[in-house]
Amino acid sequence: MSNVNVYQQRPADIAGQSPLHHAGLHELAGKGPKRAGVTLREKKLLGHLILRGDADDAEFAGGVHKALGLELPVALTLVASGDSSLQWLGPDEWLLIVPGGSEFEVEAKLREALAGQHISVVNVSGGQTLLELSGPKVRELLMKSSSYDVHPSNFPVGKAVGTVFAKSQLIIRHTAEETWELLIRRSFSDYFWLWLQDASAEYGLAVEA
Repeated sequence: MSNVNVYQQRPADIAGQSPLHHAGLHELAGKGPKRAGVTLREKKLLGHLILRGDADDAEFAGGVHKALGLELPVALTLVASGDSSLQWLGPDEWLLIVPGGSEFEVEAKLREALAGQHISVVNVSGGQTLLELSGPKVRELLMKSSSYDVHPSNFPVGKAVGTVFAKSQLIIRHTAEETWELLIRRSFSDYFWLWLQDASAEYGLAVEA
């Protein structure tokens, strides 16, 4: 793996645009109801890396912890520290989300810590984005958008699952008591934005920049 070409995919001097750039969320910020049941914020332009390796290999788990300071999460969970998170996607696959602009540095650290092991690190930052939903009515919004059981007993804080949502697919992440994240593909960003506006109309929707 030492011959892998690791390069800076998003140089600092090139401005990026989020999948919902055209929606003008910054222009909608602060214009919603003061007591909105749902507040939406796009956590845009973060670094998204897919990591693959052997979860049963102590050397692999140790290398990940050395590079990230995060333990490998078990099935259907995520772990977080500051602005970084690591989410289980499958038996040998994880999604690492890091602050925007740090992708290159983080990937290099991972490859150094895991040198000689059979691993894969792929930068998929441009293909997806995170929508954060917070407020007292988010759970109700999720209940009518997905068939997955989001009751507290089945979907506690720290859980993350891929599921059907609004006749499409995405990943739901429960990050705090009244805060959830939707991991969506870039090509479906318009669709989900329109759906969320409609589905949250009865609760009141506010947008944060």
